[in-house]
Amino acid sequence: MSSRLTFGLLGIVMILMALGTGLIAPSDAENAGEVNVYSYRQPQLVESLFAKFTDATGIRVNTIYASKGLIERMAAEGENSPADILLTTDISRLTAATEAGLAQPVESDILDANIPEAWRDPDNEWFALTLRARVIYASRERVEQENISYEDLADPEWRGRVCTRSGQHYYTLGLIGSMVAHNGVADTEEWLDGLRANLAHKPTGNDRAQVRSIYSGECDIALGNTYYMGRMETNTNETEQQDWARAVRIIFPNANDRGTHVNVSGVVMARYAPHPEAALALMEFLAGDEAQQIYAEVNHEYPVNPDVPASERVLSWGELRPDQISISDIAEHTKEASEMVDRVGFDDGPNS
Repeated sequence: MSSRLTFGLLGIVMILMALGTGLIAPSDAENAGEVNVYSYRQPQLVESLFAKFTDATGIRVNTIYASKGLIERMAAEGENSPADILLTTDISRLTAATEAGLAQPVESDILDANIPEAWRDPDNEWFALTLRARVIYASRERVEQENISYEDLADPEWRGRVCTRSGQHYYTLGLIGSMVAHNGVADTEEWLDGLRANLAHKPTGNDRAQVRSIYSGECDIALGNTYYMGRMETNTNETEQQDWARAVRIIFPNANDRGTHVNVSGVVMARYAPHPEAALALMEFLAGDEAQQIYAEVNHEYPVNPDVPASERVLSWGELRPDQISISDIAEHTKEASEMVDRVGFDDGPNS
């Protein structure tokens, strides 16, 4: 297979027309009519998108979901991997896939038109699909400040008042990587050590758990992704999460200077994709208006496509002014960020 492929939806249409007229043998038709997705994204976040894609194209989407290990699985499978596409929840995994040689460059006018340059790989090996801001959740009762920067989180004013998840989590590493990109290694390490000293307890749990800690009074501010607010506000199965959400408000850090750090969910085409035409058709669909609108309304994320607005719920949290630094520049500092987390003993908590 060529290392550089150019396909389009026209090719998929031609394939489907050929299927309808019997010009393709049954074995070829079966291959042309499916795409295999390895997904770090949870099923409830993407199944509706895949159903819409199948309705529009007739192409069946076969999916394997996992919270970890998919990149390692693809590497072990090598040329025999059935994966056509890898969906990820963050830039770190996108770049991990490309650095492991598991992605292939893709040229597509549709992807180029729908995804701004800052949100795609310079070599066209990965493409962002949605944006999520790494914001500060602040107690409505105990925090008066309207503006807080990431740098402020290391100020002694917040001693014992900050909650966050593990420093080694991909979301945290992305934020630390952005700090390195802006402020350099030495200043960022000093900042991270100051943030560690301000923690209310050892980093633990997911982003929603941090909001629960604010609700219970364990801390006053926490780092978290914007879309978790939407999930909590609309959670009808665990209605206590609606109470957590009402206890906090969102502050967009650095809104008055460089902008708020954003991470991305994204997609790569697998290096040995057995169905590359169908894979590209799905990638282009996910960057299109219909899918981007679903991301906005159902997943409470910011569409990467600038022609698609965020949902009313998301817009109600305030204006996002995203940091304009290239996400690929942030990804270059992920390894440094991980090593820094260990050096300062971040995950050991405030008394380390």
